[in-house]
Amino acid sequence: MTSTIELIQVSKSFGKKNVLKAINIKVDAGQIFGLIGPSGSGKTTLVKIIVGMDQPSTGQVQVLNTQVPNLKLLQSIGYMAQADALYNDLTGQENLAFFASLYKLSKEVKKERIAYAANLVELTPHLSKKVLNYSGGMKRRLSLAIALIHDPQILILDEPTVGIDPELRKSIWAEIVRLKSEGKTILITTHVMDEAEKCDQLAMVRDGEIISNGSPATLKSHYNINSLEEVFLKAGGEKDENNRIS
Repeated sequence: MTSTIELIQVSKSFGKKNVLKAINIKVDAGQIFGLIGPSGSGKTTLVKIIVGMDQPSTGQVQVLNTQVPNLKLLQSIGYMAQADALYNDLTGQENLAFFASLYKLSKEVKKERIAYAANLVELTPHLSKKVLNYSGGMKRRLSLAIALIHDPQILILDEPTVGIDPELRKSIWAEIVRLKSEGKTILITTHVMDEAEKCDQLAMVRDGEIISNGSPATLKSHYNINSLEEVFLKAGGEKDENNRIS
């Protein structure tokens, strides 16, 4: 199977602080890959390196067989950051139109994609409002819509469902699964274990290291535990020699 995202011995330091330590990850095409771990474990730094917003201190990152960073890759990646990067003085519609204009979309396709993305996150009735009047949850939904606006081959979502109600979270995950069925690759960070269960593969991150990875079922079987949360706790004390459970 073709690897869409590959990290080889990636480490990152800020001054004397080691934030990431010798990370090795392969994400296959058409796969939902989850990075799970507590706040401050290094997940967001890892995501920024994959997108090309930051560079590793050592190691290599490839996306679609292309060395990162590479501006051309941004046409193929939909990125939702943990912190919303929106224009508060513009309406939701204007934000979507602006970000859609950054990609090579025809006028008709742009219109269709804006309608699709707004409808998916249930913002269509609120598109005429300025974003400064949006709640925190609405801003998260708009950020997700923006990540989807250009129908990217790869979705990289940093805790996309934080602040979103359970019903909408369910519909968003249904769409993520549908996008996977189209062959798209989704990398998602979360600390919610029921979301982790929906991933094909997981990498458990603690203190900048991958303490274990594999499918949810394989991880639970390996540690003879029924709960991913308990797996995470146990894996932290019994780090697998190769960080890989096959």
